[in-house]
Amino acid sequence: MHKTMNNRFEALNKATSHLPVVPSKPEGKVKDYFAADVFTRERMKEYIAEDVLNQLFDDIDNGRTIHRDIANTVAIGMRKWAMDHGATHYTHWFQPLTGGTAEKHDAFFTLNKDGLLMEEFTGDALYQQEPDASSFPSGGIRNTFEARGYSAWDPSSPVFLISDTLCIPTVFVAYTGEALDYKTPLIRSTAALCKAAREVCQFFDKQVRHVHANLGWEQEYFLVDEALYDARPDLLLTGRTLMGHLSAKNQQLEDHYFGAIPERVRNFMMDLEFEALRAGIPIRTRHNEVAPNQFEMAPIFEDVNLANDHNLLIMSIMERVARKHHFRVLLHEKPFAGVNGSGKHCNWSMQTNTGINLLAPGKNPYQNLQFVTFLVNVLMAVYKYNGLLKASIASATNEHRLGANEAPPAIISVFLGKQISEVLDKLEHASAEKGIIINAKKEMKLGVANIPEILLDNTDRNRTSPFAFTGNRFEFRAVGSSANCGAAMLALNAAVANQLFQFKAEVDKLIEKGEPKERALFKVIKSYIVTSKPIRFDGNGYSDEWKTEAAKRGLDCETSVPLIFDRYLNPDVINMFKTTEVLTEAELQSRCEVKWETYSKKLQIESRVLGDLVINHILPAAKRYQTMLLQNVLAVKQVFAEDEVRSLNEQDYSIIRRIEHHAAAIIEKVEKMTTARHKANHESPTERDKAIAYHDHVLPVMAAIREHVDDLEMIVDDELWTLPKYRELMFIH
Repeated sequence: MHKTMNNRFEALNKATSHLPVVPSKPEGKVKDYFAADVFTRERMKEYIAEDVLNQLFDDIDNGRTIHRDIANTVAIGMRKWAMDHGATHYTHWFQPLTGGTAEKHDAFFTLNKDGLLMEEFTGDALYQQEPDASSFPSGGIRNTFEARGYSAWDPSSPVFLISDTLCIPTVFVAYTGEALDYKTPLIRSTAALCKAAREVCQFFDKQVRHVHANLGWEQEYFLVDEALYDARPDLLLTGRTLMGHLSAKNQQLEDHYFGAIPERVRNFMMDLEFEALRAGIPIRTRHNEVAPNQFEMAPIFEDVNLANDHNLLIMSIMERVARKHHFRVLLHEKPFAGVNGSGKHCNWSMQTNTGINLLAPGKNPYQNLQFVTFLVNVLMAVYKYNGLLKASIASATNEHRLGANEAPPAIISVFLGKQISEVLDKLEHASAEKGIIINAKKEMKLGVANIPEILLDNTDRNRTSPFAFTGNRFEFRAVGSSANCGAAMLALNAAVANQLFQFKAEVDKLIEKGEPKERALFKVIKSYIVTSKPIRFDGNGYSDEWKTEAAKRGLDCETSVPLIFDRYLNPDVINMFKTTEVLTEAELQSRCEVKWETYSKKLQIESRVLGDLVINHILPAAKRYQTMLLQNVLAVKQVFAEDEVRSLNEQDYSIIRRIEHHAAAIIEKVEKMTTARHKANHESPTERDKAIAYHDHVLPVMAAIREHVDDLEMIVDDELWTLPKYRELMFIH
């Protein structure tokens, strides 16, 4: 066999030779090592003076800026704790607009005037640092010759250790003050939501002083053996397979979902959970997902800012632990065509300092009035800003997943379930005196010995809905698995905050005119129920009928990702973000520029990789097989009589022609793709135009090339095919 043909089979041999890696043994019970690598409030008491600590906690709990005069004392305590646990460096850990995280490590020492080394970590070093802002995406806010930017400590998210480094969660802003990250506007959005929700809560409970948003993310991902991953340049460079015929067996038997976890994967999960728990990430759930080699993990709900930090951290930990177990993690939303893609379902809710979940039905009509108030305001926010919410989850990678009949559609709608929908329908015609009765749970009697009665939630589930109410929270299912949750959460927080401010103003206006409070609340709620009806849909979000119906309802049905990004710059969206003080118009414009540029660059990389693979891998293998068939035809002619040759060679003739057809088409389309790419790069006046050109003219040609390659994969001799196939990639050996 030719040497270049051995790559795939060498990778397969290596993949099947792995023995399961024994996971690290946990140090006692979970409670004994949970958050062991986190500088928790309890640990702070051992390293920081009580008066300073009380001031720090008071500032954090009340959302005030930390006094610089206590930062030095806090920094000394942090350094002592970190060094006691083996740390030698520290870093500001921030979230630039790349979508991931960034860090620069500095050692805990300096030189004194005598040139002697001394340990040091000051309050100034804790409080802020100066990363090069021009080296991160900024959408024009920072230029190469304007490099200054600042990372500043976020004390609401605890510092933690990764190996020998103390990681300090920070915001990242430009020298001119604009946010260059996801954390800054996310924190602003939670502050706006807290203020707006607290004011509305005063209608019901004067004891409410604080409201915070909770987030519980569900992280889906694929695992691939590292040997096979390394033999697929498309996976290595783009995160997804740009070609590959579907395996004969994939997810059609529905036997992988919730099935027994393979031993190698279970060992990986055990190590992952151990490290996550040490980092204070409360991972509680793990299971097989729908597609082969697809899995999911989920934690307990946390404050949205902390939960987002934890999700970014777990994505980093996953990569490191996977390599230990000879895996690679695929966080791309659609790494394999034809099977289930990966999302990151974001379960979102609001909770008061009094312990009330504002999205949970109450125990009496008055509490249910509060529940309906917040529920309907969320409906209104999603209705008004459904285009923005779609833009917040749109990307070049998530584009392959949305609307693909195995994930939420590219139209934002809200699923409420039968009971809640009936309540809202009745409220349209109800009077304030009738009150609201909602059964939070009801029992299902099974009539089977030894099986307990099941408590039914007040909603069913609808996996086709991108934004579903699930009993006491909303599940934003459309968020992509590789995304920073902050993009979607800050948009949702801000939209709901803005809507609650408007609701409060409308109710107050009616009260000022002499309406009793309850009647004023009912009147506004009922008007919102009517107005927001177009966003409510409990049916099949995958159906063509729904696409037609959604357009009639006036919902945003755009499917081109570059055009979807325009929603950030709609006048009503700009005004909403301005009113809530979450993002300025300049910050919104810069984020769109970054999104358009990122979209183009990702497709540019994919098209280059695809062109390289088909020219240097696929076509040579196909031509080599075609040559073998031609040689066989000639050999047959020399051995058999002329009247026997045609029937003997008919199959070979057919395959030779098919190979020639696909090869010619591939060459023609690669040239077309290359021309379209060059034209997009050099003739587009703006980043938006370039992204549109890539979407309209490059992406379709890539899909056409893939069709021909996948057909060739089913024709060419298996021993000549140099790239691992789906049947090899998608099953753990």
